[in-house]
Amino acid sequence: MKPSDKKRFAGCLLGCAEAYGKGVSDAALEVWWQCLAGADVEAVEGAFWRHLRSPDVGQFFPKPADILRMIDGTSLDASMVAWGKVDQALRRVGTYATVAFDDPLVHRCIADMGGWIELGKKTEAEWPFVGNEFRTRYKGYRSRGEAPDYPRRLMGITEAENAQRGYPPEAAVCIGDESRALAVMAGGSDAPALGIKRIPAKLHLLAAPK
Repeated sequence: MKPSDKKRFAGCLLGCAEAYGKGVSDAALEVWWQCLAGADVEAVEGAFWRHLRSPDVGQFFPKPADILRMIDGTSLDASMVAWGKVDQALRRVGTYATVAFDDPLVHRCIADMGGWIELGKKTEAEWPFVGNEFRTRYKGYRSRGEAPDYPRRLMGITEAENAQRGYPPEAAVCIGDESRALAVMAGGSDAPALGIKRIPAKLHLLAAPK
């Protein structure tokens, strides 16, 4: 969560506490904030609602760990859905086409794993391990509430080869909801996820400890 989300978070926590007839001190509110600040505010709100409605644990006022478990469960569910899209897209569209998913975290995770083309080089024997790696990466970003930079499109083999010949980019195949996929492309970046720059030797000398 961002600092600007703190008021919204406080309202959610205080509303939950009131439902259980509990009070929350300023010190306790700060503890809750520190424990959950790494998650997305919508995910936190959803976790509180699921706890309140749960027939198993809903009779007890939650602790931060209870809410984190609820968030982790939704992150796992989301990672499974995201991997299902990736798996189907690779099998039905393939890596010759440039693609754009309707979820920016899919783009970031695939970029972290070497890119769309590299994904298509994996064998069926490797595929379960690829799926595990993708879901772990996705769940990590999602549960921490991160919104990392991501590539606009996932370049396919045809576009990569055409780019070497100086041809313009081809149209991307939208995977999932078309309007959201277009929004993902609009919000992405053409810069590499990991910035690498050579530093001149003279700057090394200036930065060296005296």
